[in-house]
This record gives sequence, structure tokens and C-alpha cells, in this order.
Amino acid sequence: MPEEQLEQPELLFSETGASWYWLVAGPASAIAMLLIQFKGGVGFQPLVPLIFLVLVTGFLALQVKAARVHTSVELTREALRQGTEVTPLAHILGVFPAAQYSVKSREPLEKWQQSRALGELSGVPRGRTGVGVELTGKRTAQAWARNHRALRAALTELVGEKTASTQ
Repeated sequence: MPEEQLEQPELLFSETGASWYWLVAGPASAIAMLLIQFKGGVGFQPLVPLIFLVLVTGFLALQVKAARVHTSVELTREALRQGTEVTPLAHILGVFPAAQYSVKSREPLEKWQQSRALGELSGVPRGRTGVGVELTGKRTAQAWARNHRALRAALTELVGEKTASTQ
């Protein structure tokens, strides 16, 4: 059987990290520069709009690619991938309940809210919310996602199935 047809594990939860639609800002900036030129009475001079098109699109392409690598999330029955770090589901023993207070509040935080975030980033990425998980070796960590409620529900279900099957 060809390698392309190897069966992929079933994705129970997935987030891509960023959308390629951001690249539309490059052509939009070039069109804006053209309009500024016409309204300013300069006429058609394609060099500046072309520079805007290339620079803005190129910079945003790098940003989107990085976000798709480092802030994407995938959950299968075998593992949780956060960015480039893969945590086998066998290492996740439990999911903590949702925190009463946000990290941004001045109220006391849960122990897991102060734990390290899974993935290679130094903390929970901007725009994402942490989900507390108990790991083997009495460790705690934060899984994270934009749709943290769906991730928490899927993780809770999987950990519950794993616990029920071992008893």
C-alpha cells in the first residue's frame, strides 16, 4: 500500500493555529497605495504598491506559517499535540475543572494555572485559554486552545475512557 494512503488517526479535536486568509492584506495594501497615488495626483507608479505587496504578503506568510506550526492543536485517541510537542495520552491522568478566575484577574489562581504550558512556547499563546491537566509523576501542565471548552470536553472523555478501561 502506498505511503500516502496510510490511515491517519482519527482527529477528535483540531485547531490550525492561523488562517492563510491573512495574506489578503498584502494585495489590499497594494491597492490602498494605488488609490493613494491616484487621489494624490501622482498617477500610476507601480513600484511602491509592488513593494507593499511583496513585503506585507511575505511578512504575513512567515507569521502565518509560524503560527500554524507552533500554535496548532491536534487530539487523537493516542496523543495530544500542542505545537511541535506531542504528549502521549497515557501520560495524561486527569483534567482539572475550569478555573474560577482568569489568569488576567488579580484573584488567586489554581495550581495548574501556574504550571508550564504544553508545547515549545514559554506560555499559553495569546488568544488561547489553558486547560489544566494532571500528568504522570505528579506533574501538572496546561493544555491550551482557542476553543478550550471543546478541548476540555474531548480530553475529559478520553481520560475517563482510559480510566474506565484500566479498572
